[in-house]
Amino acid sequence: MIAISLLSGLGFAPGLAAPLTGAGHAKIGPLSMYYEVHGAGKPLLILHGGGSTIQTTFGAVLPTFAAQRLVIAPEQQAHGHTADADRPLSFGQMADDTAALLRQLHVGKVDVLGFSNGAGVAIELSLRHPELVDRLVLGSIYFRRDAIRPELLAAFRQATPDSMPETYRTAYLDVAPNPGDLANLTPKLIDNLLTFEGWSDAQLGSITAPTMIVQAHYDVAPLEHVVAMTRAIPNAQLLALPGGHGSYLGEAMAAIPGSRLPTYATGIMLDFLNAK
Repeated sequence: MIAISLLSGLGFAPGLAAPLTGAGHAKIGPLSMYYEVHGAGKPLLILHGGGSTIQTTFGAVLPTFAAQRLVIAPEQQAHGHTADADRPLSFGQMADDTAALLRQLHVGKVDVLGFSNGAGVAIELSLRHPELVDRLVLGSIYFRRDAIRPELLAAFRQATPDSMPETYRTAYLDVAPNPGDLANLTPKLIDNLLTFEGWSDAQLGSITAPTMIVQAHYDVAPLEHVVAMTRAIPNAQLLALPGGHGSYLGEAMAAIPGSRLPTYATGIMLDFLNAK
């Protein structure tokens, strides 16, 4: 439970302070954007993957982060508790929505952890709103569409609403305000992916936040691509880990039963985020 004094000390705006349940909605353009707040300390923004919810991406590790940080966890347009709107999905738009939420919450600069699609949102947030970003962790990211493994790109091109994994479908239907919007989510996600050209070396080189890139052994892009990305971002470092896409977070589709990998990975991420 979040104490009122803590929220006041962080400068949460009167009338938009996060409720004591740790969850709320904020009016962001056409969205009623859902967010959760957990823990205490320096703010850490966590950004879920495409088609996911807070819980499917971060449920296994959120308590670990919240033990040291004030964790702010939004759900993007058409994801989880946040209803869809009559507009496309894009990394830039989701970054602007997220920036608007942070400004409404008056938390100042935040550290950011984005996973997969959420890492794309995190990059756009650092490019479009650098005044809001302190340190940056990018999990399972790529910076050009042509770096996506060919077999995955082919699967994405053929994806339909019916091909959404049952884990994500169930999580969505359990909390969505308009369950019928599920039919729009996959097409919008795939359209964003297939029209995304990437970030230039100049754009990556303009990122001022100290950055850690986290890559699984079998991930969306090959390790060589992520190494090049690490070299393009000033003051960036790479953490390569075993497992698949999201195993290091205990992500719902990639969790390895009994694995201590999320414990080790979150410890390393927190060491990086907590560095002076």
